[in-house]
Amino acid sequence: MSQAQSLYPLIEQALLCPVVDDKLALAERLLRGWRGGLLVREASPAAYALPQPGRPLRPELVHPARVPKRSLATRHGHGALLHAIAHIEFNAVNLALDAAWRFRDMPDAFVDDWLTVAAEEAGHFRLLQGRLADLGFAYGDFPAHDGLWAMCCKTDHDAMVRMALVPRVLEARGLDVTPGIQRRLAGIGDHASVAVLDVILRDEVGHVMIGNRWFVRLCRERGLEPQATFRGLLEQHAMQLHPGDYNLSARAEAGFFADELEALARLTESVSDGR
Repeated sequence: MSQAQSLYPLIEQALLCPVVDDKLALAERLLRGWRGGLLVREASPAAYALPQPGRPLRPELVHPARVPKRSLATRHGHGALLHAIAHIEFNAVNLALDAAWRFRDMPDAFVDDWLTVAAEEAGHFRLLQGRLADLGFAYGDFPAHDGLWAMCCKTDHDAMVRMALVPRVLEARGLDVTPGIQRRLAGIGDHASVAVLDVILRDEVGHVMIGNRWFVRLCRERGLEPQATFRGLLEQHAMQLHPGDYNLSARAEAGFFADELEALARLTESVSDGR
């Protein structure tokens, strides 16, 4: 990209690319080109509905109930766990690219944020790809589910809804579960993967923060109260926050409201108390 090119066709090329390594490279190149002033946002029609992004033939996509259990007692189970995380990161590349490509009435800062996220998610996938290779596996060796992209399709009509239900729900859940996964990996001596998850957790706090910031901004631009709007969207999409172990410090760093953190703390306590 030595001279100015139109941004949206290049994002679309990356989004539709079915070759994993090529998609990662395109995502990283997009950020460099954007930051270098080599990509311009030319007037273009609204993005069309995208049932599926470009993806390789493997992994086989199955219902979540059919994804194998990820016991760390065997090398296969160890690999299945890391593969599941890698699949999330691969989907996250597509989700970030889609946000930058789809919501064309958003300002340049929105594009910058989501191209940054796409490039960072590509880096996360490469780290996990390396860990899988160390165990003798490759991306595609285990079945996976398509829940993240399904939510992308459900939210493709409104940037505010996308910011609410993808970063603030699905990606924030990653903040909650990562410390427990790290403890399990440390328990079998896989400190290399723990270190990879340290990098991912640090960056994901920033990604959720980006989603929080844009959600709140869009709510306020529309005269909506953010917390009430968020609760309404959870109800509308039949999504609930269940009792569990929430990473309250990471969520606080990512910009969740104090009232939300207090409610999540009560859900955490209800598990600890056995209620």
